[in-house]
Amino acid sequence: MPRPRPAPLWTVGGVPVQLRRSPRRRTLALQVRPGEVVLHAPTRTPEGTLAAFVESRREWAERHLRTFAARQTPAAQWYDGSPYPFLGETLTLRLVPGVRQAQRVGNEVHLPPGPDLAASLEGWSRAAALPLFRAWVEEYAEALGARDRLGRVALSGARTRWGSCTSRGDIRLHWALSRAPREVARYVVLHEAGHLLELNHSPRYWGHVARLMPEHARWRRWLREQGHTLWPS
Repeated sequence: MPRPRPAPLWTVGGVPVQLRRSPRRRTLALQVRPGEVVLHAPTRTPEGTLAAFVESRREWAERHLRTFAARQTPAAQWYDGSPYPFLGETLTLRLVPGVRQAQRVGNEVHLPPGPDLAASLEGWSRAAALPLFRAWVEEYAEALGARDRLGRVALSGARTRWGSCTSRGDIRLHWALSRAPREVARYVVLHEAGHLLELNHSPRYWGHVARLMPEHARWRRWLREQGHTLWPS
């Protein structure tokens, strides 16, 4: 029988704060996404310290939750002739009878008509984006002098993060980044490649990122403010 989840210790703007502890963390961080607040903390940080940190960031977090709520857009409705963003390009979707599998033809994506349009489009996006994402990861790993630490590169569909890097050097990137501007997607790729050298967000880590992408803060800000528009509906 599964164990019940513990009740949240705090709420911000009516949203329960999820607490995630990690022995690798050295600092506290509050992450805000649409309808979600996550507190990242070192394993042994006392609850009193956590509570004070949440309180100190409450106004900031509530402001971001309100901003996200105001920007919520209706679910995307894909149709014949619909524009589709793909890594800085705007492609046109075409529903083509007789087509069994989504495929790109010039600046169009031909899709089989039917109720599984979104799934078919996701499958095409994954297949088209993975080789490019893998090439970018390898490029940045080489530039960082960490090519020998790189493991497997794969795509993810988890809604909790845009990317991840394990201690084994395996990197996962969310497929929906294929809908982002190219510079934003490259920032996330570099962000994860940087963890091949530092599994943290220390000044040393950010120094590696800034060396290869001095304007990274601009794309990080775009992702924080506009990233919710990329999620699958």
